Amino acid sequence: MRLSPDEIIFWQYGFVKLNATIVFTWGLIFLLAVGAKLITRHLSTDLTRTRWQNMLEIIVTGIEKQLGEVGLSQPRTYLGFLGTIFLFVAAASLCTIFPGYEPPTGSLSTTVALSLCVFVAVPFYGIAGQGLSEYLHSYMAPTPIMLPFNIISEISRTLALAIRLFGNMMSGTMIIAILLTITPFFFPILMTVLGLLTGMVQAYIFSILAAVYIAAATQVRVTKPATLQE
Repeated sequence: MRLSPDEIIFWQYGFVKLNATIVFTWGLIFLLAVGAKLITRHLSTDLTRTRWQNMLEIIVTGIEKQLGEVGLSQPRTYLGFLGTIFLFVAAASLCTIFPGYEPPTGSLSTTVALSLCVFVAVPFYGIAGQGLSEYLHSYMAPTPIMLPFNIISEISRTLALAIRLFGNMMSGTMIIAILLTITPFFFPILMTVLGLLTGMVQAYIFSILAAVYIAAATQVRVTKPATLQE
């Protein structure tokens, strides 16, 4: 039983390996890029629109609405980053319907890479929204003694993002693999459908948590009370 797509080696030369995680990750990136290009090449502003454009607008407006409800004041600013993360994790789960495919999110290296993207994006958007001095000052709020604790919090939540996504995706794959060996094929099909639903939920949770972290970093803190004018 394979615990990770890292164990599937397609090509190896010395210590250089081309495993399933790399192949399927770049395959998903290529699929998403080509799909986005094909869907957006003939966009229309008229009342007559294609089904693909309608589906795209539903997805984009849905993600944008969710980002606004999380607390991001300008959701379109973060739509490219957070929307891409959601679509990648969701597509990684949906493609499990194809035989021989292994979701790259079942590898700890992939989930760590996604979490590191969030780890970098939080201070990037925080500095862009508040300025460098104000963002750095937030690590010492309300007192300077909180500095090490806030730094530990940044690191620990990044690890939590990676381990949560990896654990949930890997556990679903392991359950299906076990059922395939001890039960008829009908029941594992139901578990595969449940796995698809679980993957979509994990894509939503991962993206929303990333949005929450960015919203906290971009929130402008009021340091001085407003003065009353007579």
